[in-house]
Amino acid sequence: MTARSHCGLGDSPSARARSERGQSSVELVALLPLVLVVGLAVMALLAARSAAGQAAAAAQAGAMAMLQDARSRTDAERAARAALPAPARRRAAIRVRGRRVVVTVRPAQPPLLARALAATASAAAGPEPPR
Repeated sequence: MTARSHCGLGDSPSARARSERGQSSVELVALLPLVLVVGLAVMALLAARSAAGQAAAAAQAGAMAMLQDARSRTDAERAARAALPAPARRRAAIRVRGRRVVVTVRPAQPPLLARALAATASAAAGPEPPR
């Protein structure tokens, strides 16, 4: 009786192909968590970038409303909130400080990193009046 090694030089091409398929399956299973983590990181960065764009647009809208009516802080806050997409309005904080509108938006995803990835933007409605 002769002993044959598993997938050795004397094996048929089909036996070697089956063995290589098994090896690629193991590699795929091993790399899957890494691919998942990289994908989630990319999604988190895209969510943060979207929040930054939303905050900048809302701050500019608030400053423009303040330019139209320099005495109304509430109009500036309303205009900034209206410039945000509906889902982002609950995650936004809007402050008016003098002639400056400051908007902070937290991204919706990922929830655990929402505070860390929050974006703040501000826009001025002209220079501060002299005191």
